[in-house]
Amino acid sequence: MTRTTNARIAGFTLLFYIGVAFPSMVLFDRASRGEGIAAQLESIAQHASEVRLVVVLSLLGSFSALVLAVTLYRITREQDPDLAMLALTCRVAEGVISGVSLSETLGLLWLATATGVNAPDPAAALAVGGYLLKPPAESVAVTATFFAVGSLLFSYLFLRGRMIPVALAWLGVLASVLLVVGLPLQIAGVLRGSVTQLIYLPMLAFEGALALWLIIKGVAAPSNRRA
Repeated sequence: MTRTTNARIAGFTLLFYIGVAFPSMVLFDRASRGEGIAAQLESIAQHASEVRLVVVLSLLGSFSALVLAVTLYRITREQDPDLAMLALTCRVAEGVISGVSLSETLGLLWLATATGVNAPDPAAALAVGGYLLKPPAESVAVTATFFAVGSLLFSYLFLRGRMIPVALAWLGVLASVLLVVGLPLQIAGVLRGSVTQLIYLPMLAFEGALALWLIIKGVAAPSNRRA
């Protein structure tokens, strides 16, 4: 495929990724509301169809990460093939880890809906449910770290190659650096509360603007090729 085709596919995929990720988070948050683990499991059992929809949307998001890995690699590899390959690897890891983690969501659904002889002991169900219902921000931090590193490398290649507007590329670099620094601090327990959500806002702005630019304008040839 041509660079223009890859750019447009990447742009549409970015919008699609955002379009499935946010409804997935909202649906799961609504389906798992309640005071205490027992109440949350009961809520999940009452919203089993919504939880299954969450799994489908998340699976589509995982494949979106793989598509972005390939298309963004194709766009940036002429600028620096080694860095582009590392960025591709990070985005592939993001998609794979996200896909594998869906087994936990399905396990949680089984735990909430199991009945009869297949139902686990109530104490065991609460213990396992407490683990599977860990705070969403913590559960996605590892996957998001791979995403952030991949985004940083791709943004840097966009900037170095002058393939998109410099201001937009800088926004991508700075938004990625914020996540690359903030997510490990979150995992370490240093960052807590609403700040763990706010650090994603610059990245959301960057990805939305980048998606529209790639669809409408595409990308310029890397600076080393023009030279």
